[in-house]
Amino acid sequence: MKRVIILVLLVGVAAIAGMFRSHSSSLGHRLTAAVSDFQESDAREEIRKTVELSPGANVEVSGINGAVTIETSNSSTAEVYVERTAENRDALTRRQVIVEASPTSLKIRGEKHESGLISKVFGSNAKERVTLKLPRQVSLTTRGVNGSVRVGDIDGTVNVHGINGKVEIGQAATAAEFNGINGNVSVSLREVGKEGVKLSGINGNIELRLNDGVKADFEAHGMNGRVFSEIQDVVVENQRRGRYSAQVGGGGNPISAHGINGNIRLTRLVSKS
Repeated sequence: MKRVIILVLLVGVAAIAGMFRSHSSSLGHRLTAAVSDFQESDAREEIRKTVELSPGANVEVSGINGAVTIETSNSSTAEVYVERTAENRDALTRRQVIVEASPTSLKIRGEKHESGLISKVFGSNAKERVTLKLPRQVSLTTRGVNGSVRVGDIDGTVNVHGINGKVEIGQAATAAEFNGINGNVSVSLREVGKEGVKLSGINGNIELRLNDGVKADFEAHGMNGRVFSEIQDVVVENQRRGRYSAQVGGGGNPISAHGINGNIRLTRLVSKS
């Protein structure tokens, strides 16, 4: 009798173990499928556009959640490439990038669409990477960019506002303005026009590369940092704490800086071969 009872118990244990293995295998399969589905849900979108711009056209890039790279040339053709990525298609549609173009204007802007409370609180944001090829003879404005901004040579005015990342400008020809930047700024100045160059509210170091023929009056105040000159004939005067001045090329149009949390370095622009 005892042998029969033991046999029955063994059979029962084996059955339970088999059910557990089957359930574990099924659960593992479901987990693998869930991971695969998540990976396959990654969404991506590309925007490409080509437009002819007239000399002096205005180009504006705003509201971009990612890096902006702008190459320039002597061509009159502008090429726009935007790569957008998100965890899923819903996240991608919660933001849009709008491209508006005409011969005198090119605008690339990111904007959010209305969404439910749960999406606003828990939903992820799409990311963008903007790459432009522009004519040099344009005026450029970039603002509200959550990423680095790199720009080639621009013959028109340059305005850079509200950037969370490093800013590099190959060469600005006349007037430029930089404010609200959380990152280092590097800009070359071929000349300084009557409107001058303005830098304010910058949390980072600044390098101003000045062409040999630049004539300007430099003044900085409200500095949490120092001003250095690596140009042989330019002497920086420290008038009092946080205030500096210098004459470049005997003086001329203004270069002003205030509210800078970092150092400013004046260097000579090396001519391109």
